[in-house]
Amino acid sequence: MVRRRSCAVSNHAPNKPHPPRRGQAAIPQDQVFPVPQPGPFMRLTLTTWNINSVRLRIDLVAKLIEEVRPDVLCLQETKCPDDAFPLKRFKQLGYEHVALNGQKGYHGVAVVSKLPFDTTDIRTFCDKLDSRHISVSLGAKAELTVPLVLHNFYVPAGGDIPDPALNPKFDHKLKFLDEMRDCAPLHPTADARHILVGDLNVAPHEHDVWSHKQLLKIVSHTPVETEKLLAVQHHGGWIDVARDRIPLSEKIYTWWSYRAADWTAANRGRRLDHIWVSPALRDSVQDFTITRDARSWERPSDHVPVTAVFDL
Repeated sequence: MVRRRSCAVSNHAPNKPHPPRRGQAAIPQDQVFPVPQPGPFMRLTLTTWNINSVRLRIDLVAKLIEEVRPDVLCLQETKCPDDAFPLKRFKQLGYEHVALNGQKGYHGVAVVSKLPFDTTDIRTFCDKLDSRHISVSLGAKAELTVPLVLHNFYVPAGGDIPDPALNPKFDHKLKFLDEMRDCAPLHPTADARHILVGDLNVAPHEHDVWSHKQLLKIVSHTPVETEKLLAVQHHGGWIDVARDRIPLSEKIYTWWSYRAADWTAANRGRRLDHIWVSPALRDSVQDFTITRDARSWERPSDHVPVTAVFDL
C-alpha cells in the first residue's frame, strides 16, 4: 500500500506479467523490434501518449509502435486496473518490461519498455491514491553506465470552472502542481540524468494554444495554472524539450477536442503533453516529433504521441 503523504514513495520490483488474457490476436513477427544494443552511445527513442483507454485503443498503440518504434513508451489515462492491462499484447509487440499504476475506469499511468528497469517507484500527491505517477530507473540491467530516471505523470485536468473556491477539481489541480514543485525527487542534481514526461494538462505559453486571448479563462491555460507549471519546471531545473527546439513564437499542439466536427479545419489545439529533461541530458536530445496524424486514426485519442530521441 502506498503511504498517504505528500510526494510519498512506494518502492517495489518491476511488475511481473499477469496470466495471458483470451481474445487477443498474435502479432506478426515482423512487428517485433529488437532491443537497442549498447555502444559508444545508446540511441533511445522515448514516446509519451495519453491513450485514453489502453484496452480500447491497443490497436492504435500497435500502429504507433510500427511507425515510431519507441524503446520506451509512457502512457497516461490507461483506465484499467493493473491485472487487466494487456501485457500479452505488449509482449508480442516486443515490450517485455512494464511498470503499472492503474485503477478501474479512470486515470492510470504505465511505462512499457524493451529495456529492463532497475527500480520502479510510485508517488502520491494530495493524499490521493489516484494513479497519476509512475517512475522507473534504467541502469546496469539496461547496460547504461550512468543511470537514467524517468517520471511519467498524469496531472489532474481540473474540471471546467477555473475557480478553486467553486470547483474542487480545479483546487485539486492547483494543489497537485504545488506538490510537484516542492517534491524533492523532482529536483535532479546538476549531473543527474532525469526525464519527466506526461499529460501535464497545462499549455504554459502563449503559442501553446490556438488563441491565447480567448483561452485565458479556460482551464489548462489560465494564468494561475501556467504560473504553477512553470514553477514546477523552474524549481526542478527542467528543460522543456519542445520549447528548447521550437521557438516560442511557433504554435505547437498535442491535443484537439472531440467536440470539433473537423479538428483539422478548426485546428483549435493545445500543447498539454510534455517531455522535460534535466540539464545533464540537454545535449543528448537528437530529435523531437509530434505524431499529429494520430489524431485522425480510427477512434483516436484526443491527444497525440510526442517523441524524443536521445543518445545516451
